[in-house]
Amino acid sequence: MKKQDFQFELPKHLIAEKPCENRVDSRLMLVNPELNDLSHKTFNQLVDYLNPEDCLIFNNTKVIPARLFGQKESGGKVEVLIERLVEKEGSTQCIAKVRASNTPKRGVKINIAEDFVLQVVARDGEFFVLESTSQGSLMKLVEKYGAMPLPPYIERKANLQDEQRYQTVYAKHAGAVAAPTAGLHFDENLLQQITDKGIKHDFVTLHVGAGTFAPIRVDDVAEHKMHSEWFSVPPSVVDLVKDTRKTGGRVIAVGTTSVRCLESASLNGEIESTSGETNIFITPGYSFESVDGLITNFHLSESTLMMLVSAMAGREFILDAYQHAIDDEYRFFSYGDSMFIQNKI
Repeated sequence: MKKQDFQFELPKHLIAEKPCENRVDSRLMLVNPELNDLSHKTFNQLVDYLNPEDCLIFNNTKVIPARLFGQKESGGKVEVLIERLVEKEGSTQCIAKVRASNTPKRGVKINIAEDFVLQVVARDGEFFVLESTSQGSLMKLVEKYGAMPLPPYIERKANLQDEQRYQTVYAKHAGAVAAPTAGLHFDENLLQQITDKGIKHDFVTLHVGAGTFAPIRVDDVAEHKMHSEWFSVPPSVVDLVKDTRKTGGRVIAVGTTSVRCLESASLNGEIESTSGETNIFITPGYSFESVDGLITNFHLSESTLMMLVSAMAGREFILDAYQHAIDDEYRFFSYGDSMFIQNKI
């Protein structure tokens, strides 16, 4: 496969620069590959297309304010975008992209605030390893001084609205630097409607990294090196997935990150509770072990996420669905509209 096989042309005005007034106001495209069918709804109608036997699996990661602004001791301005915090107890290190007029060398200190200094300790490709030389928790310092890291295709600064809306209502475990955007469409009322219908749900955690926006730089998809992200699938999710399958229900992942969690935990053929790093790369031809359906946003052209949804619904069918979305002026990407891929009814 070539990355060009997943290419489409998107008019710039269809990139959603801000969220809908209400989370559930976004549009919802129902996608049924088996019936070769597309239909157009609004997200607040989602519950009508779920069955009591189904279950939903959400990603409860919490976005941290990962964009930092500071200066070098020489006075040069620096912008730091944290890719991830090093997942070790008491760690003071993070992996980040650094933008400066001159590339900072090892040992250079970046002053974020009077009580917050980061020092360059290593270089890892396009990323830097930074260490906090300040007292106190690195996470707390980031939360105190950082700004919400809006995706690169949103060409404005984050505001107070983003602090709430670029975060799911069920966000719990801090560590992501990009939102699991399919979950942004759910509000407390819709979650209650889903529960009232008898549909069970549970949570996995995957700390989404900035690598989710990284372009594929090789023509041959098989040569692409997938970024790693930390994830966790608890025993309760394993039990819910198995019980849902036994009763004939569908396991529906809310977002591609939930898919990556469930499938990473199922690499041995049966889902198991696990946590650690995953760099799973799902492309057409992949056989899904634990996921029957997917609620997801519309993704970037030639992206790994475009390939994942194509693996679930078929490349040509997804490209056709995307063209319908463009023709019908759906809103794209993080703050945009959504689709529900139903692999079985």
